[in-house]
Amino acid sequence: MDLQDEADGGPEMLRGFICASFNQDTTSLSVGTKTGYRLFSVTAVDKLDCIHEGVECPDVCIVERLFSSSLVVVVSQSVPRRMNVYHFKKGTEICNYSYTNNILSVRLNRQRLVVCLEESIYIHNIKDMKLLKTLLNTPTNPSGLCALSVNHGNSFLAYPGSATIGEITVYDANNLVSRGGFQINAITGRRHSRFPVQSTVTLIQAHASPLAALTFNASGTKLASASEKVSPSSSSNFICHSHQQLPEMSARFPPQGTVIRVFSIPEGQRLFEFRRGMKRYVSISSLSFSADAQFLCASSNTETVHIFKLEQHSPNQEEESPTWSAYVGKMFTAASTYLPAQVTDMMHQDRAFATVRLNMFGLKNICALAMVQKLPRLLVASSDGYLYIYNVDPQDGGECVLVQKHRLFDDGEEQAEHKEDQPPAEGSHLPAGQSYAATVALPSSPPSSTTLLGYSEEGGAQKGDVIPEHEFAEGPLCLDDENEFPPISN
Repeated sequence: MDLQDEADGGPEMLRGFICASFNQDTTSLSVGTKTGYRLFSVTAVDKLDCIHEGVECPDVCIVERLFSSSLVVVVSQSVPRRMNVYHFKKGTEICNYSYTNNILSVRLNRQRLVVCLEESIYIHNIKDMKLLKTLLNTPTNPSGLCALSVNHGNSFLAYPGSATIGEITVYDANNLVSRGGFQINAITGRRHSRFPVQSTVTLIQAHASPLAALTFNASGTKLASASEKVSPSSSSNFICHSHQQLPEMSARFPPQGTVIRVFSIPEGQRLFEFRRGMKRYVSISSLSFSADAQFLCASSNTETVHIFKLEQHSPNQEEESPTWSAYVGKMFTAASTYLPAQVTDMMHQDRAFATVRLNMFGLKNICALAMVQKLPRLLVASSDGYLYIYNVDPQDGGECVLVQKHRLFDDGEEQAEHKEDQPPAEGSHLPAGQSYAATVALPSSPPSSTTLLGYSEEGGAQKGDVIPEHEFAEGPLCLDDENEFPPISN
């Protein structure tokens, strides 16, 4: 999550705060700052322990930690085309890679490391950092939106399949071999066979407008997506293609707001649908499943965080409670056969199960659902420089209660970070002898004319596709920590 836009916005903002991210199992929070990065443990409510502070490079705009291991990936705004991989417990750099364009996002699991540029994606084997696959000429993706499943049995990668509509490409980053692809229309539910696509599991036409957020659940069996705010004209054309016999109804019920949908993976079938921001513009900044995939939380540019409950309402439950609302629900279900798609969609959209009202508006933040000290909690890391922890009632929902608020920087550090144009201290970088990349003389500058051209499996040599020079070094990287890989701590 990039927070730089807000960090320059006003006196209330922490100017040194650039980015933040939770690790794959929400036990750690990583924060990028003007002076480096910090890793926090979020396994307790009453205290927030800083387990590491890295000063290897300033202006950190991306920092990602692999579970609770000592492997951390860092990208600096000063060298936005270079990715540095560190073993922070040993204080050494494992390797670094340079790319043809700015790095927009990085995703990790125990098998793969994925680097997303605006029009290409690089897939590395995380055990030796070898470049396995390059996806070239992907649809323009200026925010670097992508999601990687963290389950050890799969490495599904989801990224936008279009720059103009909310199409999702689900890619098999584990096998990297050809297999049959299918296209799923999230509105009609129809499944269309396609010619075999290289490692494409599913193509999902998820939304009428471009994608704003993507996330997998822990097992990689569900994928949640959010769209940008739907305009009446575009959504009407997209949704009503199968209901042209009722154009007057389509005009009366234009969809509004931001749509959140949940799909089954790998089938790509729509399971749930929710709507945010019916009366005002809402830009979803993050989505996150609970560990058991029973809940989904969504944060945005507004002061409200929503938690949705993912449960199917069975017909037996309706029969057991013959209430007036159940009767009306049956009437709507019966009438849905004759109504346009967008009308029936809005009938079936569920309201939020629980909500949180933050004390700020218009600031970027990320949210996550986690079990902290054996109780369900909602964690919100905000660009105001705080981590908020809320209790969540899994039975009744409702308004969540704030139980703790942790400041990510103390006042002295904030004042120090406000100082501009301060040169870095000598010797703050890692010694060259400890860097794996230094042993094979990888240039520290962005790719130059002498950078080796890369290749892709589909088309051979590609213009401007970079394979770093240390790709040809002999021997794999040594990442084991206490004879384990990944180096997971207890």
